Amino acid sequence: MTKHEVVSEDKWLATRKALLAEEKAFTKARDRLSEARRALPWVKVTKTYSFEGPKGQEGFADLFEGRSQLIVYHFMFGPDWNEGCKSCSFWMDNFDGVIGHLNQRDVSFVAVSRAPLAKLDAFKKRMGWHFKWVSSLETDFNYDYHVSFSEAEKAKNEIAYNYGTRPYFSSDGPGLSVFHKDESGVIFHTYSCYARGLDPLNTAYQLLDLVPKGRDEAGLPFPMTWVKLHDKYETQAR
Repeated sequence: MTKHEVVSEDKWLATRKALLAEEKAFTKARDRLSEARRALPWVKVTKTYSFEGPKGQEGFADLFEGRSQLIVYHFMFGPDWNEGCKSCSFWMDNFDGVIGHLNQRDVSFVAVSRAPLAKLDAFKKRMGWHFKWVSSLETDFNYDYHVSFSEAEKAKNEIAYNYGTRPYFSSDGPGLSVFHKDESGVIFHTYSCYARGLDPLNTAYQLLDLVPKGRDEAGLPFPMTWVKLHDKYETQAR
């Protein structure tokens, strides 16, 4: 951390007010971006998907649980993996406690992974999570929403991810997709984001951005090298 200037309270307040003007401009710009996001055109979902969940086989419409809006977190957990992705787990630690609030605004939330349900349930219990988590193992769902990749795609270094084509290190990637179901039961895909598009959704990162050291990731091999599954930290949260 670089050495910081130490000033009087009056000078600090003047500097803080100048930054506040920038923060307010950013907030207004973010509001405009959110409006543009909600104004995107929709795509009708024409495929039939079946997921294995707590109630057995569930259709896509079942995941809405009587609500008109659905957020799907694409959790990286391949069929042959022994545990879920640590970075996705970091995000889920931020999401788990807010789902009841989302439900009050006509929004359901579900995590979807390709791993079999038994693995998802065991890892969910280990992590102490409560959100709904279903397996898409027997469907094309992950591939259709560009968060799982075939060996042929990986071999060609032509993975379609985050609205571009690139090499990718894994069989699965993180993402989030939003869907709407109308009164007649027709489902529409309204939004998806991937990679750093997920960044604003991580409350821990937003809090770290406020402290003097920030995320403190500049010297790491990649930004989330430090992240562990929360039961693997030496000092557990109290």
